[in-house]
Amino acid sequence: MKKIISAIWKHKVRFIIVLLVVAGGGYFVKQKFFPVPVAVRYVESTVERGVLSTVVSGSGQVSASNQIDLKPKAAGDIIYVGAIIGQEVKAGTLLLSINAGDAIKAVHDAQDSLETAKLNLDKLKAPPDELTLLQSQNSLAAAKESLASYKDNLAKSYEDAFNTVATVFSDFPNILGDFSNVLLNADFENHVANVDWYFNHGLSVDFSNEVKMRDYHDNTVSSYQAARAAYDASVGDYQAASRTSATATIESLIDETYETAKKISDAVKIAGSFIDSAKDSMIQSGNYLTLPATIATHQSLMSSYASKINSHLSSLLSARNSIESAKNNIVSISRSIAEKTISYANILAGPDALDLRSSELTVTQRQTALSDAQAKLADYSVRASFNGVIAAFTAKKGDTVSMGSTVGTLITKSRQAIIAFNEIDVAKVAVGQKATLAFDAIDGLTITGEVVEVDTLGTVSQGVVSYNVKVLFDVQDERVKPGMTVSVNVILSSKPNILLVPNSAVKSEAGGRYVQQLDALGNPIHISVQIGDSNDTMTEIISGLNEGDKIVTQTISAAVTTSATASGGVPAGGFTGGGGAALGGTFRALR
Repeated sequence: MKKIISAIWKHKVRFIIVLLVVAGGGYFVKQKFFPVPVAVRYVESTVERGVLSTVVSGSGQVSASNQIDLKPKAAGDIIYVGAIIGQEVKAGTLLLSINAGDAIKAVHDAQDSLETAKLNLDKLKAPPDELTLLQSQNSLAAAKESLASYKDNLAKSYEDAFNTVATVFSDFPNILGDFSNVLLNADFENHVANVDWYFNHGLSVDFSNEVKMRDYHDNTVSSYQAARAAYDASVGDYQAASRTSATATIESLIDETYETAKKISDAVKIAGSFIDSAKDSMIQSGNYLTLPATIATHQSLMSSYASKINSHLSSLLSARNSIESAKNNIVSISRSIAEKTISYANILAGPDALDLRSSELTVTQRQTALSDAQAKLADYSVRASFNGVIAAFTAKKGDTVSMGSTVGTLITKSRQAIIAFNEIDVAKVAVGQKATLAFDAIDGLTITGEVVEVDTLGTVSQGVVSYNVKVLFDVQDERVKPGMTVSVNVILSSKPNILLVPNSAVKSEAGGRYVQQLDALGNPIHISVQIGDSNDTMTEIISGLNEGDKIVTQTISAAVTTSATASGGVPAGGFTGGGGAALGGTFRALR
Protein backbone atom coordinates (compact mmCIF):
# COMPACT_ATOMS: atom_id res chain seq x y z
CA MET A 1 0.00 0.00 0.00
CA LYS A 2 2.81 2.33 0.89
CA LYS A 3 4.40 1.57 -2.44
CA ILE A 4 1.16 2.46 -4.23
CA ILE A 5 0.78 5.74 -2.34
CA SER A 6 4.38 6.59 -2.95
CA ALA A 7 4.00 5.89 -6.67
CA ILE A 8 0.84 8.08 -6.87
CA TRP A 9 2.56 10.93 -5.05
CA LYS A 10 5.56 10.58 -7.29
CA HIS A 11 3.41 10.74 -10.41
CA LYS A 12 0.62 12.95 -8.98
CA VAL A 13 0.31 15.25 -12.03
CA ARG A 14 -0.16 12.33 -14.39
CA PHE A 15 -2.51 10.72 -11.94
CA ILE A 16 -4.70 13.85 -11.76
CA ILE A 17 -4.84 14.16 -15.53
CA VAL A 18 -5.84 10.50 -15.91
CA LEU A 19 -8.47 10.93 -13.18
CA LEU A 20 -10.01 13.96 -14.94
CA VAL A 21 -10.12 12.15 -18.26
CA VAL A 22 -11.82 9.13 -16.69
CA ALA A 23 -14.38 11.37 -14.88
CA GLY A 24 -15.15 13.39 -17.98
CA GLY A 25 -15.60 10.30 -20.09
CA GLY A 26 -17.88 8.78 -17.49
CA TYR A 27 -20.04 11.91 -17.41
CA PHE A 28 -20.28 11.96 -21.23
CA VAL A 29 -21.32 8.32 -21.33
CA LYS A 30 -23.93 8.95 -18.65
CA GLN A 31 -25.43 11.97 -20.43
CA LYS A 32 -25.35 10.22 -23.77
CA PHE A 33 -26.84 6.92 -22.81
CA PHE A 34 -28.54 7.67 -19.52
CA PRO A 35 -30.14 11.25 -19.87
CA VAL A 36 -31.90 12.96 -16.95
CA PRO A 37 -35.65 13.46 -17.60
CA VAL A 38 -36.64 17.15 -18.15
CA ALA A 39 -40.02 18.55 -16.98
CA VAL A 40 -41.54 21.41 -19.13
CA ARG A 41 -44.04 23.75 -17.53
CA TYR A 42 -46.14 26.55 -19.06
CA VAL A 43 -47.39 29.80 -17.53
CA GLU A 44 -50.80 30.84 -18.86
CA SER A 45 -52.70 34.13 -18.83
CA THR A 46 -56.22 35.14 -19.79
CA VAL A 47 -56.96 37.45 -22.72
CA GLU A 48 -58.69 40.49 -21.27
CA ARG A 49 -60.01 43.84 -22.43
CA GLY A 50 -58.30 46.98 -21.18
CA VAL A 51 -56.69 50.29 -22.02
CA LEU A 52 -53.46 50.39 -23.98
CA SER A 53 -51.46 53.52 -23.17
CA THR A 54 -48.22 54.70 -24.76
CA VAL A 55 -46.17 57.03 -22.56
CA VAL A 56 -42.85 58.82 -22.31
CA SER A 57 -41.40 59.30 -18.86
CA GLY A 58 -39.30 61.93 -17.22
CA SER A 59 -38.57 63.55 -13.88
CA GLY A 60 -38.29 67.13 -12.74
CA GLN A 61 -39.32 69.67 -10.13
CA VAL A 62 -42.63 71.01 -8.83
CA SER A 63 -43.14 74.78 -9.14
CA ALA A 64 -45.96 77.28 -8.82
CA SER A 65 -47.85 77.66 -12.09
CA ASN A 66 -47.37 81.43 -11.89
CA GLN A 67 -45.02 83.58 -9.86
CA ILE A 68 -44.32 87.31 -10.04
CA ASP A 69 -42.24 89.82 -8.14
CA LEU A 70 -44.26 92.64 -6.64
CA LYS A 71 -42.78 95.93 -7.91
CA PRO A 72 -44.27 99.44 -7.60
CA LYS A 73 -44.33 101.52 -10.80
CA ALA A 74 -43.85 104.77 -8.89
CA ALA A 75 -41.53 106.05 -6.19
CA GLY A 76 -42.49 107.57 -2.85
CA ASP A 77 -43.37 106.93 0.79
CA ILE A 78 -45.48 103.89 1.64
CA ILE A 79 -48.70 104.93 3.39
CA TYR A 80 -50.48 101.54 3.52
CA VAL A 81 -49.43 97.87 3.69
CA GLY A 82 -52.08 95.14 3.31
CA ALA A 83 -50.09 91.94 2.92
CA ILE A 84 -48.25 89.46 5.13
CA ILE A 85 -46.24 86.38 4.19
CA GLY A 86 -48.43 83.29 3.71
CA GLN A 87 -51.61 85.31 3.20
CA GLU A 88 -54.02 84.13 0.50
CA VAL A 89 -55.19 87.01 -1.67
CA LYS A 90 -57.68 87.48 -4.47
CA ALA A 91 -56.87 89.12 -7.79
CA GLY A 92 -57.06 92.91 -7.39
CA THR A 93 -56.39 92.92 -3.63
CA LEU A 94 -54.57 96.08 -2.57
CA LEU A 95 -51.20 95.05 -1.13
CA LEU A 96 -49.41 98.41 -0.88
CA SER A 97 -50.10 102.13 -1.42
CA ILE A 98 -47.66 105.01 -2.05
CA ASN A 99 -48.36 108.70 -1.37
CA ALA A 100 -49.98 109.97 -4.62
CA GLY A 101 -51.13 113.56 -3.92
CA ASP A 102 -50.05 115.01 -7.28
CA ALA A 103 -51.46 112.06 -9.21
CA ILE A 104 -54.83 112.41 -7.45
CA LYS A 105 -54.97 116.11 -8.33
CA ALA A 106 -54.17 115.28 -11.96
CA VAL A 107 -57.10 112.83 -12.03
CA HIS A 108 -59.48 115.45 -10.59
CA ASP A 109 -58.34 118.02 -13.15
CA ALA A 110 -58.80 115.53 -15.97
CA GLN A 111 -62.30 114.67 -14.70
CA ASP A 112 -63.28 118.36 -14.64
CA SER A 113 -61.89 118.89 -18.12
CA LEU A 114 -63.79 115.88 -19.44
CA GLU A 115 -67.02 117.06 -17.81
CA THR A 116 -66.63 120.50 -19.45
CA ALA A 117 -66.08 118.91 -22.86
CA LYS A 118 -69.17 116.71 -22.40
CA LEU A 119 -71.29 119.71 -21.42
CA ASN A 120 -70.14 121.60 -24.51
CA LEU A 121 -70.98 118.60 -26.67
CA ASP A 122 -74.42 118.22 -25.08
CA LYS A 123 -75.05 121.93 -25.58
CA LEU A 124 -74.06 121.63 -29.23
CA LYS A 125 -76.35 118.63 -29.76
CA ALA A 126 -79.30 120.21 -27.95
CA PRO A 127 -82.04 121.71 -30.18
CA PRO A 128 -82.18 125.54 -30.18
CA ASP A 129 -84.40 127.04 -27.49
CA GLU A 130 -87.06 129.64 -28.23
CA LEU A 131 -84.97 132.47 -26.81
CA THR A 132 -82.02 131.67 -29.08
CA LEU A 133 -84.27 131.52 -32.12
CA LEU A 134 -85.98 134.76 -31.18
CA GLN A 135 -82.68 136.53 -30.58
CA SER A 136 -81.36 135.38 -33.95
CA GLN A 137 -84.54 136.50 -35.72
CA ASN A 138 -84.49 139.89 -34.01
CA SER A 139 -80.82 140.39 -34.81
CA LEU A 140 -81.46 139.66 -38.50
CA ALA A 141 -84.49 141.94 -38.57
CA ALA A 142 -82.54 144.77 -36.87
CA ALA A 143 -79.78 144.43 -39.43
CA LYS A 144 -82.26 144.67 -42.28
CA GLU A 145 -83.81 147.76 -40.69
CA SER A 146 -80.34 149.29 -40.39
CA LEU A 147 -79.76 148.60 -44.08
CA ALA A 148 -82.92 150.48 -45.00
CA SER A 149 -81.90 153.35 -42.74
CA TYR A 150 -78.40 153.48 -44.26
CA LYS A 151 -79.89 153.56 -47.75
CA ASP A 152 -82.11 156.48 -46.73
CA ASN A 153 -79.06 158.20 -45.23
CA LEU A 154 -77.17 157.70 -48.48
CA ALA A 155 -79.98 159.20 -50.52
CA LYS A 156 -80.16 162.14 -48.15
CA SER A 157 -76.36 162.51 -48.32
CA TYR A 158 -76.53 162.82 -52.09
CA GLU A 159 -79.31 165.43 -51.80
CA ASP A 160 -77.40 167.37 -49.13
CA ALA A 161 -74.27 167.19 -51.25
CA PHE A 162 -76.06 168.65 -54.25
CA ASN A 163 -77.45 171.43 -52.04
CA THR A 164 -73.93 172.17 -50.85
CA VAL A 165 -72.67 172.34 -54.42
CA ALA A 166 -75.55 174.68 -55.28
CA THR A 167 -74.70 176.96 -52.36
CA VAL A 168 -71.05 177.06 -53.39
CA PHE A 169 -71.86 177.88 -56.99
CA SER A 170 -74.23 180.62 -55.85
CA ASP A 171 -71.23 182.34 -54.15
CA PHE A 172 -68.63 181.69 -56.85
CA PRO A 173 -69.78 184.48 -59.24
CA ASN A 174 -69.73 187.15 -56.50
CA ILE A 175 -66.39 186.03 -55.19
CA LEU A 176 -64.78 185.83 -58.62
CA GLY A 177 -66.41 189.16 -59.68
CA ASP A 178 -65.13 191.06 -56.65
CA PHE A 179 -61.77 189.28 -56.98
CA SER A 180 -61.50 190.46 -60.56
CA ASN A 181 -62.32 194.04 -59.54
CA VAL A 182 -59.68 194.00 -56.80
CA LEU A 183 -57.03 192.91 -59.27
CA LEU A 184 -57.97 194.57 -62.56
CA ASN A 185 -59.79 197.82 -61.68
CA ALA A 186 -57.78 201.11 -61.55
CA ASP A 187 -58.83 202.24 -58.08
CA PHE A 188 -55.53 203.99 -57.27
CA GLU A 189 -54.25 205.40 -60.54
CA ASN A 190 -55.89 205.93 -63.91
CA HIS A 191 -55.06 203.33 -66.48
CA VAL A 192 -53.04 201.33 -63.95
CA ALA A 193 -54.58 198.03 -62.83
CA ASN A 194 -54.66 197.56 -59.08
CA VAL A 195 -52.43 194.48 -59.34
CA ASP A 196 -49.76 196.53 -61.18
CA TRP A 197 -50.14 199.44 -58.74
CA TYR A 198 -49.44 197.13 -55.80
CA PHE A 199 -46.40 195.78 -57.60
CA ASN A 200 -45.04 199.26 -58.41
CA HIS A 201 -45.55 200.64 -54.92
CA GLY A 202 -44.15 197.55 -53.36
CA LEU A 203 -40.88 198.38 -55.15
CA SER A 204 -40.78 202.09 -54.33
CA VAL A 205 -38.92 201.62 -51.11
CA ASP A 206 -36.86 198.46 -51.51
CA PHE A 207 -35.87 197.56 -55.03
CA SER A 208 -34.02 194.51 -53.66
CA ASN A 209 -37.37 192.79 -53.15
CA GLU A 210 -38.25 193.07 -56.82
CA VAL A 211 -37.93 189.36 -57.32
CA LYS A 212 -40.26 188.68 -54.41
CA MET A 213 -42.79 191.24 -55.53
CA ARG A 214 -42.52 190.03 -59.13
CA ASP A 215 -43.29 186.47 -57.95
CA TYR A 216 -46.23 187.74 -55.90
CA HIS A 217 -47.55 189.69 -58.89
CA ASP A 218 -47.20 186.85 -61.37
CA ASN A 219 -48.56 184.20 -58.99
CA THR A 220 -51.55 186.38 -58.17
CA VAL A 221 -52.41 186.84 -61.82
CA SER A 222 -51.79 183.20 -62.80
CA SER A 223 -53.69 181.77 -59.82
CA TYR A 224 -56.64 184.03 -60.53
CA GLN A 225 -56.65 182.89 -64.17
CA ALA A 226 -56.47 179.22 -63.11
CA ALA A 227 -59.35 179.72 -60.67
CA ARG A 228 -61.37 181.46 -63.32
CA ALA A 229 -60.74 178.70 -65.84
CA ALA A 230 -61.74 176.00 -63.30
CA TYR A 231 -64.93 177.85 -62.55
CA ASP A 232 -65.79 178.26 -66.21
CA ALA A 233 -65.22 174.51 -66.73
CA SER A 234 -67.25 173.36 -63.73
CA VAL A 235 -70.15 175.75 -63.91
CA GLY A 236 -71.36 174.05 -67.06
CA ASP A 237 -71.34 170.63 -65.36
CA TYR A 238 -73.20 172.13 -62.42
CA GLN A 239 -75.83 173.68 -64.61
CA ALA A 240 -76.31 170.38 -66.44
CA ALA A 241 -76.88 168.44 -63.19
CA SER A 242 -79.84 168.25 -60.86
CA ARG A 243 -80.88 166.54 -57.63
CA THR A 244 -82.17 163.58 -59.63
CA SER A 245 -78.88 163.04 -61.46
CA ALA A 246 -77.10 159.74 -61.09
CA THR A 247 -75.15 159.27 -57.90
CA ALA A 248 -71.92 159.00 -59.89
CA THR A 249 -72.67 162.39 -61.53
CA ILE A 250 -73.27 164.01 -58.16
CA GLU A 251 -70.08 162.47 -56.74
CA SER A 252 -68.11 163.73 -59.73
CA LEU A 253 -69.70 167.17 -59.40
CA ILE A 254 -68.75 167.29 -55.71
CA ASP A 255 -65.13 166.43 -56.53
CA GLU A 256 -65.01 168.95 -59.38
CA THR A 257 -66.55 171.70 -57.26
CA TYR A 258 -64.12 170.93 -54.45
CA GLU A 259 -61.14 171.27 -56.78
CA THR A 260 -62.52 174.56 -58.17
CA ALA A 261 -63.03 175.92 -54.65
CA LYS A 262 -59.46 174.93 -53.77
CA LYS A 263 -58.09 176.87 -56.73
CA ILE A 264 -60.18 179.92 -55.86
CA SER A 265 -59.05 179.61 -52.23
CA ASP A 266 -55.40 179.41 -53.31
CA ALA A 267 -55.80 182.44 -55.61
CA VAL A 268 -57.46 184.52 -52.86
CA LYS A 269 -54.74 183.53 -50.40
CA ILE A 270 -51.96 184.47 -52.83
CA ALA A 271 -53.62 187.79 -53.69
CA GLY A 272 -54.13 188.64 -50.03
CA SER A 273 -50.47 187.93 -49.30
CA PHE A 274 -49.47 190.11 -52.28
CA ILE A 275 -51.55 193.06 -51.00
CA ASP A 276 -50.26 192.61 -47.46
CA SER A 277 -46.66 192.58 -48.68
CA ALA A 278 -47.12 195.72 -50.80
CA LYS A 279 -48.79 197.51 -47.89
CA ASP A 280 -45.91 196.59 -45.59
CA SER A 281 -43.41 197.98 -48.08
CA MET A 282 -45.31 201.25 -48.34
CA ILE A 283 -45.48 201.63 -44.57
CA GLN A 284 -41.78 200.98 -44.25
CA SER A 285 -40.98 203.65 -46.89
CA GLY A 286 -42.51 206.44 -44.80
CA ASN A 287 -43.62 208.19 -47.99
CA TYR A 288 -47.26 207.93 -47.05
CA LEU A 289 -48.72 209.83 -44.20
CA THR A 290 -51.95 208.06 -44.87
CA LEU A 291 -52.40 204.87 -46.91
CA PRO A 292 -55.26 204.71 -49.37
CA ALA A 293 -58.36 203.38 -47.67
CA THR A 294 -58.94 201.13 -50.67
CA ILE A 295 -56.04 198.94 -49.54
CA ALA A 296 -57.87 198.10 -46.32
CA THR A 297 -61.04 197.48 -48.34
CA HIS A 298 -59.16 195.05 -50.58
CA GLN A 299 -57.61 193.28 -47.56
CA SER A 300 -61.02 192.94 -45.95
CA LEU A 301 -62.50 191.45 -49.14
CA MET A 302 -59.65 188.94 -49.48
CA SER A 303 -60.00 187.89 -45.85
CA SER A 304 -63.77 187.57 -46.17
CA TYR A 305 -63.51 185.55 -49.38
CA ALA A 306 -60.81 183.30 -47.90
CA SER A 307 -63.05 182.51 -44.91
CA LYS A 308 -66.06 181.89 -47.12
CA ILE A 309 -64.18 179.65 -49.56
CA ASN A 310 -62.68 177.63 -46.69
CA SER A 311 -66.15 177.14 -45.29
CA HIS A 312 -67.31 175.86 -48.68
CA LEU A 313 -64.36 173.51 -48.85
CA SER A 314 -65.24 172.10 -45.44
CA SER A 315 -68.90 171.67 -46.46
CA LEU A 316 -67.93 169.92 -49.71
CA LEU A 317 -65.53 167.58 -47.88
CA SER A 318 -68.15 166.82 -45.26
CA ALA A 319 -70.70 166.04 -47.98
CA ARG A 320 -68.22 163.73 -49.67
CA ASN A 321 -67.39 161.98 -46.41
CA SER A 322 -71.06 161.64 -45.56
CA ILE A 323 -71.67 159.83 -48.83
CA GLU A 324 -68.68 157.52 -48.30
CA SER A 325 -69.73 156.80 -44.73
CA ALA A 326 -73.27 155.94 -45.80
CA LYS A 327 -71.95 153.66 -48.55
CA ASN A 328 -69.57 151.93 -46.13
CA ASN A 329 -72.38 151.43 -43.65
CA ILE A 330 -74.47 149.79 -46.35
CA VAL A 331 -71.63 147.44 -47.29
CA SER A 332 -70.97 146.55 -43.65
CA ILE A 333 -74.61 145.95 -42.74
CA SER A 334 -75.10 143.92 -45.92
CA ARG A 335 -72.31 141.61 -44.82
CA SER A 336 -73.80 141.43 -41.36
CA ILE A 337 -77.18 140.52 -42.83
CA ALA A 338 -75.56 137.72 -44.84
CA GLU A 339 -73.84 136.39 -41.72
CA LYS A 340 -76.97 136.64 -39.59
CA THR A 341 -79.02 134.94 -42.31
CA ILE A 342 -76.59 132.01 -42.42
CA SER A 343 -76.44 131.92 -38.60
CA TYR A 344 -80.22 131.77 -38.34
CA ALA A 345 -80.34 129.02 -40.97
CA ASN A 346 -77.66 127.07 -39.08
CA ILE A 347 -79.63 127.35 -35.85
CA LEU A 348 -82.65 125.90 -37.59
CA ALA A 349 -80.56 123.17 -39.26
CA GLY A 350 -78.86 122.08 -36.04
CA PRO A 351 -75.15 121.77 -35.21
CA ASP A 352 -72.58 121.81 -38.00
CA ALA A 353 -71.13 118.38 -38.73
CA LEU A 354 -67.55 119.63 -38.40
CA ASP A 355 -68.30 121.43 -35.14
CA LEU A 356 -69.99 118.31 -33.81
CA ARG A 357 -67.06 116.13 -34.85
CA SER A 358 -64.62 118.58 -33.29
CA SER A 359 -66.51 118.50 -29.98
CA GLU A 360 -66.65 114.71 -30.06
CA LEU A 361 -62.91 114.55 -30.65
CA THR A 362 -62.38 116.91 -27.74
CA VAL A 363 -64.40 114.57 -25.50
CA THR A 364 -62.36 111.60 -26.73
CA GLN A 365 -59.11 113.43 -26.06
CA ARG A 366 -60.25 114.39 -22.57
CA GLN A 367 -61.29 110.77 -21.90
CA THR A 368 -57.84 109.60 -23.00
CA ALA A 369 -56.24 112.20 -20.76
CA LEU A 370 -58.35 110.98 -17.83
CA SER A 371 -57.42 107.35 -18.55
CA ASP A 372 -53.76 108.31 -18.62
CA ALA A 373 -54.09 110.17 -15.32
CA GLN A 374 -55.92 107.24 -13.73
CA ALA A 375 -53.26 104.83 -15.02
CA LYS A 376 -50.55 106.99 -13.46
CA LEU A 377 -52.51 107.05 -10.21
CA ALA A 378 -52.77 103.24 -10.30
CA ASP A 379 -48.96 103.12 -10.49
CA TYR A 380 -48.93 104.29 -6.86
CA SER A 381 -50.66 101.06 -5.76
CA VAL A 382 -49.45 97.46 -5.85
CA ARG A 383 -52.27 94.94 -6.32
CA ALA A 384 -52.43 91.18 -6.70
CA SER A 385 -52.62 90.34 -10.38
CA PHE A 386 -54.10 86.88 -9.74
CA ASN A 387 -55.44 84.68 -6.93
CA GLY A 388 -52.49 83.42 -4.97
CA VAL A 389 -50.35 83.39 -1.84
CA ILE A 390 -47.86 85.99 -0.61
CA ALA A 391 -44.60 84.06 -0.62
CA ALA A 392 -42.39 87.01 0.40
CA PHE A 393 -43.00 90.61 1.48
CA THR A 394 -40.45 93.10 2.83
CA ALA A 395 -42.19 96.50 2.62
CA LYS A 396 -43.32 98.36 5.74
CA LYS A 397 -45.46 101.43 6.24
CA GLY A 398 -43.32 104.57 6.20
CA ASP A 399 -40.60 103.07 4.00
CA THR A 400 -39.51 104.96 0.89
CA VAL A 401 -39.49 102.81 -2.23
CA SER A 402 -38.11 103.45 -5.67
CA MET A 403 -39.83 102.64 -8.91
CA GLY A 404 -39.25 99.03 -10.00
CA SER A 405 -37.82 97.81 -6.70
CA THR A 406 -39.01 94.36 -5.51
CA VAL A 407 -41.10 94.45 -2.31
CA GLY A 408 -42.47 90.88 -2.37
CA THR A 409 -43.39 87.75 -4.32
CA LEU A 410 -46.83 86.39 -5.23
CA ILE A 411 -47.34 82.78 -6.30
CA THR A 412 -50.40 80.81 -7.35
CA LYS A 413 -51.73 77.89 -5.31
CA SER A 414 -51.94 75.79 -8.44
CA ARG A 415 -48.85 73.68 -9.13
CA GLN A 416 -47.03 72.53 -12.22
CA ALA A 417 -44.21 70.17 -13.00
CA ILE A 418 -41.27 71.18 -15.16
CA ILE A 419 -39.81 68.05 -16.76
CA ALA A 420 -36.70 67.77 -18.93
CA PHE A 421 -37.06 65.40 -21.92
CA ASN A 422 -34.39 64.34 -24.37
CA GLU A 423 -34.67 65.28 -28.04
CA ILE A 424 -36.14 61.90 -29.00
CA ASP A 425 -38.94 61.83 -26.42
CA VAL A 426 -39.85 65.52 -26.67
CA ALA A 427 -40.66 65.09 -30.35
CA LYS A 428 -43.60 62.91 -29.25
CA VAL A 429 -44.92 65.37 -26.66
CA ALA A 430 -47.57 67.99 -27.55
CA VAL A 431 -49.62 70.57 -25.67
CA GLY A 432 -52.92 69.11 -24.47
CA GLN A 433 -51.67 65.59 -23.77
CA LYS A 434 -52.62 64.09 -20.41
CA ALA A 435 -50.06 62.91 -17.87
CA THR A 436 -49.76 61.15 -14.52
CA LEU A 437 -47.47 62.45 -11.79
CA ALA A 438 -45.92 60.68 -8.78
CA PHE A 439 -43.83 62.15 -5.97
CA ASP A 440 -40.80 60.70 -4.25
CA ALA A 441 -41.67 62.45 -1.00
CA ILE A 442 -45.34 61.37 -0.86
CA ASP A 443 -45.93 57.62 -1.07
CA GLY A 444 -49.05 56.50 -2.85
CA LEU A 445 -49.99 59.93 -4.28
CA THR A 446 -50.66 60.02 -8.01
CA ILE A 447 -52.06 63.14 -9.67
CA THR A 448 -53.21 63.65 -13.24
CA GLY A 449 -52.19 66.68 -15.27
CA GLU A 450 -51.99 68.15 -18.73
CA VAL A 451 -49.12 69.36 -20.90
CA VAL A 452 -49.46 73.14 -21.23
CA GLU A 453 -46.11 74.17 -22.73
CA VAL A 454 -43.25 72.59 -24.66
CA ASP A 455 -39.97 74.46 -25.17
CA THR A 456 -39.19 75.31 -28.77
CA LEU A 457 -35.49 75.86 -27.99
CA GLY A 458 -33.46 73.21 -26.27
CA THR A 459 -30.77 73.56 -23.63
CA VAL A 460 -27.38 71.96 -24.25
CA SER A 461 -25.49 70.60 -21.24
CA GLN A 462 -22.32 68.53 -21.68
CA GLY A 463 -23.31 67.78 -25.26
CA VAL A 464 -26.82 66.55 -24.33
CA VAL A 465 -29.85 68.48 -25.58
CA SER A 466 -32.90 68.66 -23.32
CA TYR A 467 -36.27 70.40 -23.59
CA ASN A 468 -38.44 71.53 -20.70
CA VAL A 469 -42.09 70.51 -20.68
CA LYS A 470 -44.63 72.09 -18.31
CA VAL A 471 -47.40 69.87 -16.94
CA LEU A 472 -50.20 71.62 -15.05
CA PHE A 473 -51.83 69.68 -12.21
CA ASP A 474 -55.51 68.80 -12.64
CA VAL A 475 -56.04 68.81 -8.87
CA GLN A 476 -54.17 70.48 -6.04
CA ASP A 477 -52.85 68.69 -2.98
CA GLU A 478 -51.63 70.73 -0.03
CA ARG A 479 -48.84 68.20 0.57
CA VAL A 480 -47.21 69.02 -2.76
CA LYS A 481 -44.75 71.88 -2.34
CA PRO A 482 -42.71 73.84 -4.88
CA GLY A 483 -39.27 72.28 -5.34
CA MET A 484 -40.34 68.66 -4.76
CA THR A 485 -39.07 65.95 -7.13
CA VAL A 486 -41.76 64.54 -9.42
CA SER A 487 -41.91 61.68 -11.92
CA VAL A 488 -44.16 62.19 -14.93
CA ASN A 489 -45.60 59.83 -17.52
CA VAL A 490 -46.94 61.74 -20.52
CA ILE A 491 -49.63 59.71 -22.25
CA LEU A 492 -48.92 59.84 -25.98
CA SER A 493 -51.89 57.67 -27.00
CA SER A 494 -54.61 55.62 -25.33
CA LYS A 495 -56.92 52.93 -26.72
CA PRO A 496 -59.73 51.87 -24.40
CA ASN A 497 -61.68 48.59 -24.40
CA ILE A 498 -59.36 46.55 -26.62
CA LEU A 499 -58.10 42.94 -26.32
CA LEU A 500 -54.68 42.88 -24.65
CA VAL A 501 -52.05 40.18 -24.11
CA PRO A 502 -48.57 40.43 -22.54
CA ASN A 503 -45.80 41.12 -25.01
CA SER A 504 -44.11 37.80 -24.00
CA ALA A 505 -47.06 35.85 -25.37
CA VAL A 506 -46.65 37.11 -28.94
CA LYS A 507 -44.12 35.30 -31.12
CA SER A 508 -43.06 35.60 -34.73
CA GLU A 509 -42.87 33.07 -37.55
CA ALA A 510 -42.63 33.32 -41.28
CA GLY A 511 -45.65 35.16 -42.55
CA GLY A 512 -46.98 36.59 -39.29
CA ARG A 513 -47.48 36.48 -35.55
CA TYR A 514 -48.85 33.76 -33.27
CA VAL A 515 -49.56 32.87 -29.67
CA GLN A 516 -49.60 29.45 -28.00
CA GLN A 517 -52.53 27.67 -26.38
CA LEU A 518 -52.49 24.26 -24.65
CA ASP A 519 -54.64 21.47 -26.00
CA ALA A 520 -56.49 18.93 -23.89
CA LEU A 521 -53.27 16.96 -23.32
CA GLY A 522 -51.39 20.06 -22.27
CA ASN A 523 -49.37 20.32 -25.46
CA PRO A 524 -48.84 23.82 -26.97
CA ILE A 525 -50.44 24.64 -30.31
CA HIS A 526 -49.93 27.77 -32.48
CA ILE A 527 -52.77 30.25 -32.92
CA SER A 528 -52.25 32.93 -35.63
CA VAL A 529 -53.17 36.46 -34.56
CA GLN A 530 -53.27 39.98 -36.03
CA ILE A 531 -51.75 42.53 -33.69
CA GLY A 532 -52.17 46.33 -33.42
CA ASP A 533 -50.34 48.83 -31.21
CA SER A 534 -48.17 47.87 -28.27
CA ASN A 535 -46.30 49.47 -25.40
CA ASP A 536 -43.54 48.23 -23.12
CA THR A 537 -45.68 45.45 -21.57
CA MET A 538 -48.88 44.78 -23.56
CA THR A 539 -49.89 44.19 -27.19
CA GLU A 540 -53.26 44.86 -28.86
CA ILE A 541 -54.97 41.82 -30.47
CA ILE A 542 -57.09 42.73 -33.47
CA SER A 543 -58.14 39.19 -34.48
CA GLY A 544 -57.41 35.52 -33.66
CA LEU A 545 -58.39 35.55 -29.97
CA ASN A 546 -61.44 36.22 -27.88
CA GLU A 547 -61.82 37.74 -24.45
CA GLY A 548 -61.30 35.05 -21.80
CA ASP A 549 -59.06 32.77 -23.94
CA LYS A 550 -56.09 31.16 -22.19
CA ILE A 551 -52.67 31.71 -23.76
CA VAL A 552 -49.09 30.72 -22.90
CA THR A 553 -47.00 33.61 -21.69
CA GLN A 554 -43.89 31.69 -20.50
CA THR A 555 -42.26 28.25 -20.92
CA ILE A 556 -40.17 26.88 -17.99
CA SER A 557 -37.89 23.80 -18.15
CA ALA A 558 -36.37 21.99 -15.04
CA ALA A 559 -34.34 18.76 -14.55
CA VAL A 560 -36.00 15.90 -12.56
CA THR A 561 -33.99 14.54 -9.62
CA THR A 562 -34.54 11.54 -7.41
CA SER A 563 -35.22 13.72 -4.45
CA ALA A 564 -38.71 14.30 -3.22
CA THR A 565 -40.78 16.92 -5.00
CA ALA A 566 -42.09 20.02 -3.33
CA SER A 567 -45.73 20.39 -2.56
CA GLY A 568 -47.91 21.18 -5.54
CA GLY A 569 -45.83 18.95 -7.82
CA VAL A 570 -43.03 21.49 -8.35
CA PRO A 571 -39.56 19.88 -8.08
CA ALA A 572 -37.48 20.85 -5.11
CA GLY A 573 -34.83 22.10 -7.49
CA GLY A 574 -37.14 25.05 -8.44
CA PHE A 575 -37.55 26.88 -11.78
CA THR A 576 -34.84 28.54 -13.81
CA GLY A 577 -36.07 31.97 -14.77
CA GLY A 578 -39.20 31.77 -12.66
CA GLY A 579 -41.63 34.56 -11.95
CA GLY A 580 -44.77 33.09 -13.37
CA ALA A 581 -46.68 33.95 -10.28
CA ALA A 582 -45.72 37.57 -10.84
CA LEU A 583 -47.45 37.49 -14.26
CA GLY A 584 -50.66 36.35 -12.68
CA GLY A 585 -50.55 33.15 -14.74
CA THR A 586 -51.14 29.48 -13.87
CA PHE A 587 -48.74 26.52 -14.20
CA ARG A 588 -49.32 23.38 -16.22
CA ALA A 589 -46.57 20.74 -16.24
CA LEU A 590 -45.69 18.03 -18.82
CA ARG A 591 -43.43 14.98 -18.03
